[in-house]
Amino acid sequence: MNVEVDFSIIIPAYNEQDYIGSVLDRLFDAIVKIKNLTGEVIVVDNNCSDQTAILAKEKGAIVVFEPINQISRARNAGACVANGKYLIFVDADTLVSNELLLFSLHKLESGKCGGGGSTVVFDSNQDRFFFGSFMPYFWSWISKTFKLAAGSFIFCDKQLFFEAECFSEKLFAGEEILFSINYKKRCKERGLTFDIIKDFPVVTSSRKLAWFNPFQILITILMPLFFPWVLRSKRFCSFWYRRP
Repeated sequence: MNVEVDFSIIIPAYNEQDYIGSVLDRLFDAIVKIKNLTGEVIVVDNNCSDQTAILAKEKGAIVVFEPINQISRARNAGACVANGKYLIFVDADTLVSNELLLFSLHKLESGKCGGGGSTVVFDSNQDRFFFGSFMPYFWSWISKTFKLAAGSFIFCDKQLFFEAECFSEKLFAGEEILFSINYKKRCKERGLTFDIIKDFPVVTSSRKLAWFNPFQILITILMPLFFPWVLRSKRFCSFWYRRP
């Protein structure tokens, strides 16, 4: 049975039991404080083998299952069951402030903004001071300059999301950048802006610094801008982006 809500927060999750509780606590706290708009939280169990789905249900999230491990598929699966007019995609290791959620919804409600993203900071530098500080700064500069949303936080209109053909399931990395490019076109056609919010950055886990070396992270940022076709190769991406 469909529930009438104004916005849906979608969280793709693969074995995120260490993070999902605090992420959901923060989001539900923010939702309660928003006046005149109602929301739901959807966690997409992307074939988890830990307690992620159980914890998400206990916290009050809607849990749906996507058996194929791919973040684009997980996000799209959440969007397909979402009841809200607006969609907000949040990574399972990312904390979103009350201010950012409210500000994003106000932008969508204004009728002038079609969607966007936020700047990003790490929760620590993993004792890798240069790359722990430089990488998020570098990405935020690219994000603001080229108007590209990081996958850790994306807000958009559901109708335009589907018109922009969702997140590409042909890509195995950098899918949020291609989505930003496609979605911006739909916004421009309707005279809407695509905004990157810089005043309320999301706080995301720095574990990526431990998973990937700096070259891999740079590839993730730059490859979709110049060579998006390369990221359609599952063999290439499984070699460069193997998660422990």
